[in-house]
Amino acid sequence: MAAKLAILCSASLIGLAAAGSPAFAQTAVDDGQDTGADIVVTGVRASMIQALEVKRDSTQVVESVVAEDVGKLPDNNVVEALQRLSGVQVTNRGGGETGTLSIRGLPDPLTTMNGREIFTAAGRSFALQDIAATLVKRIDVYKTRAADQIETGLAGQIDVQTRRPFDFDGFALSATGRGIYNETSDTLNPNVSLLVSDRWETGVGDIGLMVNGSYARTKYRDMSITAGALVPFVTENPPAGTGFTPLQRVFPETGAWQPGLDRGLPTEEGSTFVLNGIDTPYYLARDAVFSPDVRGDRKRPSVNAALQWSPNSSSVYTAEFFWTGFRQTTFNNLFFSFVDWWGSLGPNPADTITLYPGTNIIKTRTVGDVFGFNSGDITKSKTDSFVYALNGQWEVGDSAHISADLAYQDSKNQSQFFAMRTTRVAPQIMVDFNTGNGYPSYNFSDNSVLADPSAWTVGELYDNADKSSGSAWTFRLDGKKDFDGGFLRQVKAGIRYDNRKAASSVRGQDAPALNVPFTSLPEGAQYLNHGFFNGRASVPTSWVVANGYYNLAHADEIRELYRSTVDPGILLSDDLTMTRVFDINEITMSAYIQADGELTIFGRPLRLQAGLRYTDVDTDVTFTDRYSLVTTRGSSGTWKFLPSATAIFDVTDKLRLRFNYGKTLRRPAFGDLNSNFNLTGDLTQVGYGSGSAGNPNLRSTQSTNYDLSLEWYFDRDSAIYTTLFRREVDGLVVPITSLVQVPGTGLNTDTFLVTRPQNASNGVLKGIELGALYFPDYLPGILRGLGVQGSMTILDSKQNIPQVDIDGNVIGQDSSPFFGVSDLSYNVTLAYDRKPVGVRLSYVWRKNFLSNNEARLFANPIGVWRVPEKSLDLQVTLDVTKRLGITFDATNLTNEVQQSYYRFGDAGGFATDNLGSTLLSRTFALGVRYSFN
Repeated sequence: MAAKLAILCSASLIGLAAAGSPAFAQTAVDDGQDTGADIVVTGVRASMIQALEVKRDSTQVVESVVAEDVGKLPDNNVVEALQRLSGVQVTNRGGGETGTLSIRGLPDPLTTMNGREIFTAAGRSFALQDIAATLVKRIDVYKTRAADQIETGLAGQIDVQTRRPFDFDGFALSATGRGIYNETSDTLNPNVSLLVSDRWETGVGDIGLMVNGSYARTKYRDMSITAGALVPFVTENPPAGTGFTPLQRVFPETGAWQPGLDRGLPTEEGSTFVLNGIDTPYYLARDAVFSPDVRGDRKRPSVNAALQWSPNSSSVYTAEFFWTGFRQTTFNNLFFSFVDWWGSLGPNPADTITLYPGTNIIKTRTVGDVFGFNSGDITKSKTDSFVYALNGQWEVGDSAHISADLAYQDSKNQSQFFAMRTTRVAPQIMVDFNTGNGYPSYNFSDNSVLADPSAWTVGELYDNADKSSGSAWTFRLDGKKDFDGGFLRQVKAGIRYDNRKAASSVRGQDAPALNVPFTSLPEGAQYLNHGFFNGRASVPTSWVVANGYYNLAHADEIRELYRSTVDPGILLSDDLTMTRVFDINEITMSAYIQADGELTIFGRPLRLQAGLRYTDVDTDVTFTDRYSLVTTRGSSGTWKFLPSATAIFDVTDKLRLRFNYGKTLRRPAFGDLNSNFNLTGDLTQVGYGSGSAGNPNLRSTQSTNYDLSLEWYFDRDSAIYTTLFRREVDGLVVPITSLVQVPGTGLNTDTFLVTRPQNASNGVLKGIELGALYFPDYLPGILRGLGVQGSMTILDSKQNIPQVDIDGNVIGQDSSPFFGVSDLSYNVTLAYDRKPVGVRLSYVWRKNFLSNNEARLFANPIGVWRVPEKSLDLQVTLDVTKRLGITFDATNLTNEVQQSYYRFGDAGGFATDNLGSTLLSRTFALGVRYSFN
């Protein structure tokens, strides 16, 4: 059926091109130049105005970010540039940057570059933060979609547009250089770019060539303190007959409790469970406290090049190349101590704990002879992504247009993880799990011992690696025919063919504890950190770990050390081959037809657009179990018709009413189709390991979307707009966990809680967006050029969550918000633009939200929530001359902390169930920019 539709659409394109009639006039985008004598609209103000023009002229609901000039997008990367748009929420600000975004609460926007879908390695999405802001001309965020747009991405589409040589009249040069100071890591980091472009009139037509390159390096430090998960203990006076001693931990194998309950075990004072046939009161306390101290070194080189040729006024040919590289080394100096030991509590165990009032949750405790470990975890990763594309644009007659696009992508990622533990038994640890601000406090009788290598013994070794790759050939053919007069104004049709391949390989080798003194390792094998958490919490600030940099550089020697000391059969340095765990070939054929019309109602224009998109997907898979090496193969096919419709009514010349309807898809991640296990042993002594597996029966999630917006453009550079929207989502993927036996893995247990994805949930996401841009033209003197931009998004989401027993059987249904959805978020930008100065002061805020579900191993609520997140950022530009400018940027001026806590429904909360706290980097950047065009 897909082939027949492709032939029909191709015939339609030829027919449209041959028809030839006058073109339908399109509204031009304002160039941002004010004709008034007092102020010329350029820079910050011009970019905001152009973004507003894009919104007004688009058929779909669109928000945009427009670069002020070449290489002058006012942020470090694309994700940070989008955080000020209405409906966009960002999070995960670690690693010296903002790394994750959602659109109206949904985390899966389709990522395109110049209209072409792009991806990273074996994933379906592209790491947007890998695109340097200096390469970008404009970013469009589509919240609704028409039939002529790619169908995937429930959240919408983010299209990153780069520059081309025909964007310039002739020779153009732009060079930028910035030094970015990261306060947390105390490092100065370079961010540079260079664009050179020219065009020539020749005997064979206009020819243009552009090369744009950038390089950014970031050294960062992420410091976190975390109170572990909740587990149960008998009270200081356990009932006779239980066989338990005061404050002894109760494990799930006793049958007294089941891990992974959605709301966790009850926390009311006096709560009981049945232990050895006896109704027994219990307490809940954290099993551990730990502090990751992560130092990272990240490099991002990238190049974008384009060659354009226009042999005549009716055709343009473009060849493009894009490469982005990612190089990162992270070293996690992990401190970890258990606090669940009950054997050394002294003569009066009751004196070693205090409770939160009115609960059975332990707030503070003191434990003797407690086991802990440190771990030097180093991860080295590398990604290279290439896009090669050829595009042709042809005007046929006065009113028809054909475009063809052929692209090839290739993306590869590889990473290596190498970790060595060191262990000790501490005489005593004193812990307050929440000192009132979400920070736990933990100290030993002598913290200085943590920095003494002689106090530690060499423990386990973890040696893992993986690599993944993805490639795609994509061809697209589109044509449109414009009509002058009458109801029908435009007909458009097209086809798209995409042949995608993805593969992933892994290896993992673990070794048991070496049990030799840490001081017996070679010189250079110890690493000592300093100044942890900047003195903002009562925790140890320095400890010694295995030096990950040294270990990775001497990996064969370390493997040989474990092999010769522990077991000659493990960690053979000449046997590091990877297992190719999946190979996927997915072929997608899409075809669409779309029509635009216009009629008059009450003397005002009503524009209509309706379209139908057909998509057919055939997937062939090969999976190999990494433990048994058994290979399975399968194939599947699915097709969908996806309708869309839009109506735009201009109530007045300045007031516009817009309605959009459409359906979109989210296809399963390739890794989520792999039914084989990925397992981790019992690392924290809970009695079983954990793991994950995919589900080859996953289907696409589908969303039916409704949008109604009202936009008032009350001045050329000012507007107020609001949108009501609703997403009805079918087949949401949720994790289902069950206890399984997997023998022969070589890990320290055969019992695992394994989580698999299932299309077991439906949900509704609805909300309202409010936005405004206002540059008053009546301000006097120096105040003229002052403006404000802001938006607010109110969301309401609900999905059913299956309740399962320990065997994974669904025993009931609960409800929850969507993951990653804040009910309320807003942003405000105060802008000033009066030559030679341009200023943006931006503040973004989002309410607390459900981030993820905890592994179902413990007794706390499984929902992990984030506290409200916010950021205050500043950008200042000073034009020294017409071509030379100086920039100053600052992020996270208020020095925020990212925090999380356990909660599900009304169970849990930040006061008693705090989880982790991470210091976020504050950065200051000074730069210079030169441009000639």
